[in-house]
Amino acid sequence: MTIDMFTDPDADPRAIPPRLGDERATLAGFLDWHRRTLELKCGGLDPQQLARRSVQPSALSLLGLVRHLADVERYWFRQVMAGEDAPPRFYSQTAPNDDFDGSVADPAAVTRAWAAWREEVEYAERFVADAAGLDVTGSDRRGPISLRWVLTHMIEEYARHNGHADLLRECIDGAVGQ
Repeated sequence: MTIDMFTDPDADPRAIPPRLGDERATLAGFLDWHRRTLELKCGGLDPQQLARRSVQPSALSLLGLVRHLADVERYWFRQVMAGEDAPPRFYSQTAPNDDFDGSVADPAAVTRAWAAWREEVEYAERFVADAAGLDVTGSDRRGPISLRWVLTHMIEEYARHNGHADLLRECIDGAVGQ
């Protein structure tokens, strides 16, 4: 039985997180690996495939994950850590699930979602690189929170959603992930 992988393991474009790096480099490396994994799992798909829903009644789709994770990046790095007034891009108080519900098979919507995700990732990467250390704090509704905690949470967030992406992609074209 032949298994179709997302990419040849010898040509995997993701950088292995540093095995002997300091804490910041290790956390940033694992987060980058998970971000690139999301891109890999979505690679080569058309808007219809990216917007394909998992199973009823769920609105889960690969495009929804991109939109959701753009707003997750935005929340944790812009709002919580930097204290910016940065409302979500893809959902609102009146449409709290629109990151997924609003995922439509439209090339312009796909382009906007990826552009937003990339913009938020670039912001987060700059924030982490420029931070004085992992003990830098931001604040959410529960109080102060460290950059260390946010990076660890973001790794967890991507890991969970990349598991969803594995299943979604396998249903779309049979490709399985690494």
